[in-house]
Amino acid sequence: MQTKISFLFGLSIFYACSGTSDRSNDREIARVYDKPLYQSELPTSITDGISPQDSALLVAAFVQRWISDQLLMYEAERNISKDVNVDQLVRDYRASLVRFNYEEQLIAQKLDSVVSDTELRNYYESNKEQFQLQGTIVKCQLLKVPNEAPIADLNKIWKSREESQTLSLSNFAQQWAVVSLLDPNKWYRLEEIAALLPVGTLTGGEIKGKKDDVLSEDGFYYYYRITDWIGQKEEAPFEYVREQTMQVILHKRKKELLDNWKRNLYDNELRRGNIQVF
Repeated sequence: MQTKISFLFGLSIFYACSGTSDRSNDREIARVYDKPLYQSELPTSITDGISPQDSALLVAAFVQRWISDQLLMYEAERNISKDVNVDQLVRDYRASLVRFNYEEQLIAQKLDSVVSDTELRNYYESNKEQFQLQGTIVKCQLLKVPNEAPIADLNKIWKSREESQTLSLSNFAQQWAVVSLLDPNKWYRLEEIAALLPVGTLTGGEIKGKKDDVLSEDGFYYYYRITDWIGQKEEAPFEYVREQTMQVILHKRKKELLDNWKRNLYDNELRRGNIQVF
């Protein structure tokens, strides 16, 4: 191994100085069966901006990976089933890549990606059965603050129900909070909130009633308030699935766009005589 590193150390210095040469002056540095690896095939990043010692190690690692890859390829080609038409698989894969790339270009150029609130709401109302909750969700406010925070001030702000205290709570959170969830109208998965609180605070997949509590653990205070909840298998509220609804609508638009384009392409080329069925 020491001999190999020494050789590759010298090679890395030579490679850094000489750059990529033509094949006639190229140096073979490894071989697996009849497959050679030449000096010019080493990536330039191996020698750019690093010490010769580090470069030698990177060259050694690269060569070992190359040898492993070539051995695996040799064994795979030697043992591949005769029923597998690799050339056909390559052609099919290339065709799928070209087709996918062109379809993405069409979508980028022609898709109307603006979805109005009215369309979102109408689709949701007509397809509520598609938006069934897989777990309990809650509306929750939560703060995690260190013990050294001015807790007396926070207690006063937290207990207040006046709208004027909303800004004060936000300012306090910006200064002290390690975790801050303050939007009273946002829905969260119950397990998301449970993961932010001390273990065992919220357990199970259900929650009954409202909760408002302050906990202390490991140098932190946890203030949390659950104001609403919806259980598993119930219909998800529109606000919770708004983004999902938009993605469904856009997916349908993409499919319609591509279907119409393919249909028009077929009809046009058939009319021009470029399609023949024998």
